[in-house]
Amino acid sequence: MKHIGIVACSAEGAALCYRTIAQTAQQYLGDYNHPTVTLHSIAMGEWMPAFNAGDYRRVGEFMLESARVVAEAGADFAICPDNSCHLSWDYFIRSSPIPWLHIGEVVAAEARRSGWKKAGLLGTRFTMKGPMYRDVFRRHSMEVLPPSADDQQIIDDAIWSELVHGNFPESSRLRYNHVITRLKAERCDCVILGCTEIPLLVRSDDCPLPTLDSTRLLAQAAVKYALGMDEGSVLASSAD
Repeated sequence: MKHIGIVACSAEGAALCYRTIAQTAQQYLGDYNHPTVTLHSIAMGEWMPAFNAGDYRRVGEFMLESARVVAEAGADFAICPDNSCHLSWDYFIRSSPIPWLHIGEVVAAEARRSGWKKAGLLGTRFTMKGPMYRDVFRRHSMEVLPPSADDQQIIDDAIWSELVHGNFPESSRLRYNHVITRLKAERCDCVILGCTEIPLLVRSDDCPLPTLDSTRLLAQAAVKYALGMDEGSVLASSAD
């Protein structure tokens, strides 16, 4: 089994990712068993000045710092469950000591398997306004649509004032569902839960659109790759 390295930014998202790895692995390995996991977490407060300044080179430095730590601990590959961090991809991937699974590629692969063509996108303001999901989905002949500016404000405000602090009020869940309903009216056939905490708020059983849960999809892909069940079709390395 390959050793999984988790590069964490948000505590809530990293916890969900780790928990999903353990739960998923038990399906294949039996009770209490999973691949070795090393998680390295630089406090999100250290990342935020770089995000707010749009300094993705600096964000990439944090990604690389954590990658080196988990690699030194023996990790064979790395994942980062924080979608916005992937905006720094080009600034660090060529210097990474180990390969990575890319969260956008994992989500796009699931969308293709499901036959979806146009995904609504929920996430931080950085993710919703950024090019990562748009560019990845376009390479796979699919489309991504972020919410309107007003709806983006609703999504982003809840993330930073509630979700990252572990608060998931019913009022915010209903507001998110209203935003997703409006994306459905724009002919979206699925919605990307593109922030690690959003799957803890939005429920797939009553969501107006089928969900692409980026955190859990990444964790599940990591388990399959670690167990040799997937040869890494979404693996990226410094050689790419």
